[in-house]
Amino acid sequence: MKKTNLFLIAIILFAIASCSPSTKILGSWTSPSTPTEGYSSLFVTAITENIVNRSVIENDLDAILNARDVEAQSSFDIIPAGYKASEGDKERILSEIKSTGAEAVLTVALLDQTSETRYVPGTTMYSPMGYGGYYGRFYGYYSYYNPVMYDPGYYTTDKNFYIEINLYDVNTEELVWSAQSETTNPSSIESFSAAFSEIVVGQMLKDGVIVK
Repeated sequence: MKKTNLFLIAIILFAIASCSPSTKILGSWTSPSTPTEGYSSLFVTAITENIVNRSVIENDLDAILNARDVEAQSSFDIIPAGYKASEGDKERILSEIKSTGAEAVLTVALLDQTSETRYVPGTTMYSPMGYGGYYGRFYGYYSYYNPVMYDPGYYTTDKNFYIEINLYDVNTEELVWSAQSETTNPSSIESFSAAFSEIVVGQMLKDGVIVK
């Protein structure tokens, strides 16, 4: 393959990577009171008024947890769309969550959303055209052809979403695990949710808060 084509491919891949969505865990914390064997049954709720986002995230987390032998249930049967929390409903909600057999409640909430503009430097591709002729002598080469091609830089804006994931023991209501994630440039709720759910469950397994 010609060097020109290799450089073009490399630049295209770099451009795609610089704009592609990414999700990572920024940090996590585990309480000393977390059961050493981990939880085997979770009640999952995404705290958002956007019904579509809530449904997609809860369903993806449920599916991944269930695939790893952790029972998980979405919150819609107990916490309906548009529900406004009130102190008077506390005992009823907690009682219904316990009736599902859940040992802990997993919550997902958006903490912050930011936009950052950054400069993407231009790229230079070197493509010598061969030896001899005009290329073989400095002045002939200099005056006839310049094989250095420059692609000017540009500005792009990244959208960052910071999400907090908490785990509460059902019986004590105490926070037993917490993590924060950062997602850059999500293209859709579906692609975000799939990657986010995998990373979150992976971190929970790593931290030992759910059964392996």
